[in-house]
Amino acid sequence: MSATQVVPAAAVIVQSPFELPKGSGDWRDQLVSQGYAVVKGAIPLERAQQYQQSAFDWLKSFDPTLDFSDSSTWERANLPVQTNRNTYEHYGVVHEKFMWDARMEPGVRDAFAKIWGTDELLVSFDSLNVTLPNLKPQRAPWPHVDQAPRKRGLHCVQGIINLSEAGPEDGSLVVIPGSHALVEEFFDTQTDPSAWEWRDNRYFSEQDMEFFRARGLRPKKVLAGPGDLIVWDSRTIHWGGEPTDKSNTIRTVIYAAYAPARLASKEAIAEKSRVFSKYGATTHWPHDNIRLREAFACLPDGSIDPRNRTEPLEKPSISDSLLKLAGVKAY
Repeated sequence: MSATQVVPAAAVIVQSPFELPKGSGDWRDQLVSQGYAVVKGAIPLERAQQYQQSAFDWLKSFDPTLDFSDSSTWERANLPVQTNRNTYEHYGVVHEKFMWDARMEPGVRDAFAKIWGTDELLVSFDSLNVTLPNLKPQRAPWPHVDQAPRKRGLHCVQGIINLSEAGPEDGSLVVIPGSHALVEEFFDTQTDPSAWEWRDNRYFSEQDMEFFRARGLRPKKVLAGPGDLIVWDSRTIHWGGEPTDKSNTIRTVIYAAYAPARLASKEAIAEKSRVFSKYGATTHWPHDNIRLREAFACLPDGSIDPRNRTEPLEKPSISDSLLKLAGVKAY
């Protein structure tokens, strides 16, 4: 499925066979040129609002005193264990019914089918993000890409299923438009190929970012409404943008990436099926880098949260379509 070649310092390169077509006449043109795009109305507004309410109900199941209309109850002590301040991947949440229902929305799946030219897709077992705007301190930007320097071309397209308003003052994805077209030059000219790893995650320091600023690239917060789908090339530098003090919006999103099932190895499919059986979470990648994230929610002292769950509160409705997306059943 992919070719390898030897480059200086014997760094092995895996070249993607995919290239998005230019001149599609829709949001895909921006994905090609800028490295990200917004698919408007991928989910009808009413259903997006229902999914957000389901996310709120899930959080309230840990502490009924949590009131989303009363910010005085928005305390970390009332919340389950979070990853990176505002994301949830433990307690079986990744496989809650509302999470799977959102992943299986026709408008979301159709968008990725257009990107990859097939509807035989796998989906990532990714996390839920609920950002309460008054919780401090805010996290500083952490510019990164989710594709290893050794992988070249389009290997992965990530997605955010937006269930809330993402305006100028609200929390949202921040991207460096056009950076997807320059990261390979950066790696080749500014880094040591012998130090490249296979890990599909690479952070950029302030000094690194000067390379992109010198070429006229600047950060941009992606604006979107509830029901919109944000997609981006994994080579695009990005991070989660925090809300400003003027925002009172509770950011609510589901991370979901889709890729052709044919790209997954037998080993990846087997591991994906195993993770599914344990109601576990994986990385952003749907077809590669399949590994079970830490299964237990641990408190700051390292002990397991007594509220820990090993399965969803409301399990998804199992269907052939779901099992195929999960990699449990072949197309």
